[in-house]
Amino acid sequence: MKTSSSKAPSASSNNANMTFPWSANKTARRSARLALIIAIAALLVSCASPPEPVPPTGLHTATSGSAASGAVLPAPLLQGKSRWVPVRWAELPGFQDDPLYEAWNAWIRSCERPGPVFASLCGEVRRLSLASAQEQRAWMVTRLQPYRVETRQGATEGLLTSYYEPVLKASRQAGGIYQVPLYRPPATLDNRKLWFSRQEIDTLPEARAALKGREIAWVADPIDALSLQIQGSGRLSISEADGSQRTVRVAFAGSNNQPYRSVNQWLLGQGVSKISPWPDATKAWVVQNPQRLQQLLWSNPRYVFFREEPLTDFDAAFGPKGAQGVALTPGRSIAVDPLSIPYGTPVWLASLGGAVNLQKLVLAQDTGSAIVGAVRADYFAGTGEQAGQLASRVNQPLRLWVLWPRQAAAR
Repeated sequence: MKTSSSKAPSASSNNANMTFPWSANKTARRSARLALIIAIAALLVSCASPPEPVPPTGLHTATSGSAASGAVLPAPLLQGKSRWVPVRWAELPGFQDDPLYEAWNAWIRSCERPGPVFASLCGEVRRLSLASAQEQRAWMVTRLQPYRVETRQGATEGLLTSYYEPVLKASRQAGGIYQVPLYRPPATLDNRKLWFSRQEIDTLPEARAALKGREIAWVADPIDALSLQIQGSGRLSISEADGSQRTVRVAFAGSNNQPYRSVNQWLLGQGVSKISPWPDATKAWVVQNPQRLQQLLWSNPRYVFFREEPLTDFDAAFGPKGAQGVALTPGRSIAVDPLSIPYGTPVWLASLGGAVNLQKLVLAQDTGSAIVGAVRADYFAGTGEQAGQLASRVNQPLRLWVLWPRQAAAR
């Protein structure tokens, strides 16, 4: 939806057309009155233009950037690793077609822990939760200014990947097929310091001793456990000691602060040609190369610890909490580099020509160790096997636009 409008003609420029001798006929006088009414109406329309956007907190005005034709756009802005260039709403591909109500749940979730810039909008966001898509769109155009996200060097295209919440079978007791533990953080973990690497956790007695008694549950497949750590959270369909079954969530609770290394990249370095879909292709490789399983696992020194959380019926419709501290919404939450896009920011996402075509409103609610840079996002696909199949295929071009409050919303 375009927000620009042509400027009303100035009163002086129309005086010659609106002045008639008193002896003129009635038709001429009627024409004069009509021209005057049209001029006044046009002037009122121009005065009702939306206010200019307020610069984001902590941002600095860029020194360059050209304004689009028509109404004057605000200046570009610099945010950490990114440069935000103001654009008109017409530039956002698919903006008129997105069923915005799907994103509104994610926005309401963000309002549980809003940043200072968006807090003033949350009352209106909640009131619009039952509004029509047209009403929600009109409100966005009035209240928000879109900015195209670029690198500091001006690149507008980046990378979109995807993640999901796995669901694994597990047991409270080690035994049988359940031999791979999932751990709570050890007491000696310091989030500011390196802890034992994955290989050291498997081989050093002091690392094993630090984790003794910290087991949450055991799963059957080490690749599934690795996948759970890469995703950062998941659900366990768990067999309790009394024989009962229930589903719990295990959420990210810390890491050993070792660098993340891609297992897929390691496999490519070993000459493996088929690494997708993850984790099925990796499991197939392990079946053919069982003696190299530990070498594959140790190629990623990063190790993730979890905390157990109850899972209510309401929680089951959403994902785990992201870095913003709110539950993720399938298909409407993304992980970003917070040095480029602040948590809680509504973002227009466009990614075409890959495994899935996406043009939609999403909320920046999470981050990840591999999500670094200006035009970079990780798309939360949801929970379970189908979401995992989608997430494993997404590795495609990306463009982003942040939607930042205008002046009226910041007062």
